[in-house]
Amino acid sequence: MAMILNIETATTVCSVCLSDGDKILGLRETRDHNSHSKVVAVFIEEILKETGTDRSKLDAVAVSMGPGSYTGLRIGVSTAKGLCYGLDIPLIGVGTLEAMARGIKQLVPAEKFNLPVLFVPMIDARRMEVYTALFDQNLTTVKAATAEIITGESFADLLPGHHLIIAGDGAGKCRSTLAHSNITYLDDFETSSLYMAARVSALYESGTFENTAYFEPFYLKDFIAGKPRVKGLQ
Repeated sequence: MAMILNIETATTVCSVCLSDGDKILGLRETRDHNSHSKVVAVFIEEILKETGTDRSKLDAVAVSMGPGSYTGLRIGVSTAKGLCYGLDIPLIGVGTLEAMARGIKQLVPAEKFNLPVLFVPMIDARRMEVYTALFDQNLTTVKAATAEIITGESFADLLPGHHLIIAGDGAGKCRSTLAHSNITYLDDFETSSLYMAARVSALYESGTFENTAYFEPFYLKDFIAGKPRVKGLQ
């Protein structure tokens, strides 16, 4: 087993947990999307203190690497890299959508449906866009992460033979345009570092680490800053 700090800041949720294998030792979360930079370090210190864990006992740090919020990803990755540099321990990256799919599977067992199940995590992007991917009930990637514009025809090729479980803060865009008897929407699902732990443990045991010096978040799309408003112009 390995003592690993897991950091999730890719969405509006800031979540940090300490895990030993798939056992969760401590957890802190907030849904205030404007506070990630303020609370992530505080959460880490609180968890270490609460569990009586010295930083030197950490075996690795894991981070949710995207896609998601540009700012949120930068905060999580920079925090994780700083800890790894300071403690000289490995960095582990986990795809945000993959971690979400694992969480969806925990909450909605695929066995309850008659058709093969596809887990469809969605992260809100811009306008009618979402970041999404498709995973089967064994969590094998069926479709890699993409930025999708949701329409009434989305997933039309899959729906006759599959049951889709759609969840995440981007699911609302899909719900308003896409209704089908083979779709289940998982209300109130949120990202969490809890959903990283099992995958992170497996990656640690297999020695699958990131190059800390060169590791960057998986943005999927280039960051586009909003245009500044000029006084006197409409």
